[in-house]
Amino acid sequence: MTLAAATAASALVAGCSLSPISRPLPGQAPASAAYRREAASHIYRKYPDRIYRGQLPAMLYAIGVLEIEIHLGGRVGSLRWLRGPSHAPEVMAEITRLVQQASPFPSPPGLGRVQYVDTWLWDRSGRFQLDTLTEGQL
Repeated sequence: MTLAAATAASALVAGCSLSPISRPLPGQAPASAAYRREAASHIYRKYPDRIYRGQLPAMLYAIGVLEIEIHLGGRVGSLRWLRGPSHAPEVMAEITRLVQQASPFPSPPGLGRVQYVDTWLWDRSGRFQLDTLTEGQL
């Protein structure tokens, strides 16, 4: 019985490692941690006055998980909300606008386009941190 449970658990874990997020489309490379940091740093440089400095408060206004596709030359391709803050549609619209206006991003390595996911941590003040570069939370 224990062996069967262990086998089922390992099969479940193996199946989870190929989630739709980690499976790139043809001609598309999954983002490395280094590229995610580079893209997050790019957004921070574009919007220095919008970055929340220091640790975020315990209660955030909104948290959103956004998948971003970057094409050759740093053009923003598709954006897909994996977890949008549905209680704050204005935040979703603002994040979408910020990403699109931050183009061009650093050019993706390899195949010409890359897809990456980052979590936006949004304060009531309209300032934010990206989870990739967060300074933590109180």
